[in-house]
Amino acid sequence: MDYRTRIKNLREDHDYTQSYVGKLLNKSQQGYNHIEAGRAELKIEDLAILCKLYNVSADYILGLSP
Repeated sequence: MDYRTRIKNLREDHDYTQSYVGKLLNKSQQGYNHIEAGRAELKIEDLAILCKLYNVSADYILGLSP
Protein backbone atom coordinates (compact mmCIF):
# COMPACT_ATOMS: atom_id res chain seq x y z
CA MET A 1 0.00 0.00 0.00
CA ASP A 2 1.46 3.38 -0.95
CA TYR A 3 1.49 6.49 1.24
CA ARG A 4 -1.35 8.12 -0.69
CA THR A 5 -3.68 5.27 0.15
CA ARG A 6 -2.57 5.30 3.78
CA ILE A 7 -3.16 9.02 4.27
CA LYS A 8 -6.55 8.77 2.58
CA ASN A 9 -7.53 5.82 4.77
CA LEU A 10 -6.31 7.61 7.90
CA ARG A 11 -8.26 10.73 6.96
CA GLU A 12 -11.44 8.75 6.33
CA ASP A 13 -11.01 6.68 9.52
CA HIS A 14 -10.91 9.94 11.50
CA ASP A 15 -13.87 11.41 9.58
CA TYR A 16 -11.78 14.39 8.43
CA THR A 17 -12.45 16.19 5.18
CA GLN A 18 -9.79 17.00 2.63
CA SER A 19 -10.53 20.65 3.35
CA TYR A 20 -9.79 20.21 7.07
CA VAL A 21 -6.52 18.37 6.52
CA GLY A 22 -5.56 20.80 3.77
CA LYS A 23 -5.97 23.74 6.15
CA LEU A 24 -3.68 22.06 8.68
CA LEU A 25 -1.07 21.75 5.92
CA ASN A 26 -1.66 25.33 4.69
CA LYS A 27 -3.14 24.04 1.46
CA SER A 28 -6.51 24.28 -0.19
CA GLN A 29 -8.81 21.29 -0.42
CA GLN A 30 -7.74 20.93 -4.04
CA GLY A 31 -4.07 21.11 -3.09
CA TYR A 32 -4.51 18.31 -0.59
CA ASN A 33 -6.57 16.32 -3.07
CA HIS A 34 -3.65 16.49 -5.48
CA ILE A 35 -1.45 14.79 -2.89
CA GLU A 36 -3.93 11.97 -2.30
CA ALA A 37 -4.51 11.58 -6.05
CA GLY A 38 -0.82 11.49 -6.96
CA ARG A 39 -0.67 14.78 -8.84
CA ALA A 40 1.55 16.34 -6.15
CA GLU A 41 4.17 14.97 -3.80
CA LEU A 42 3.94 14.96 -0.01
CA LYS A 43 6.53 17.29 1.51
CA ILE A 44 8.52 16.15 4.53
CA GLU A 45 7.07 19.01 6.60
CA ASP A 46 3.56 17.86 5.72
CA LEU A 47 4.46 14.27 6.59
CA ALA A 48 5.48 15.40 10.08
CA ILE A 49 2.16 17.22 10.56
CA LEU A 50 0.19 14.18 9.41
CA CYS A 51 2.12 11.92 11.79
CA LYS A 52 1.17 14.16 14.71
CA LEU A 53 -2.43 14.52 13.55
CA TYR A 54 -3.00 10.77 13.28
CA ASN A 55 -0.55 9.75 16.02
CA VAL A 56 1.33 7.36 13.73
CA SER A 57 4.95 7.07 12.66
CA ALA A 58 6.36 8.25 9.37
CA ASP A 59 7.35 4.63 8.75
CA TYR A 60 3.68 3.66 8.92
CA ILE A 61 2.56 6.35 6.46
CA LEU A 62 5.41 5.47 4.11
CA GLY A 63 4.57 1.78 4.28
CA LEU A 64 7.79 0.72 5.98
CA SER A 65 5.99 -0.74 8.98
CA PRO A 66 2.57 -2.37 9.37
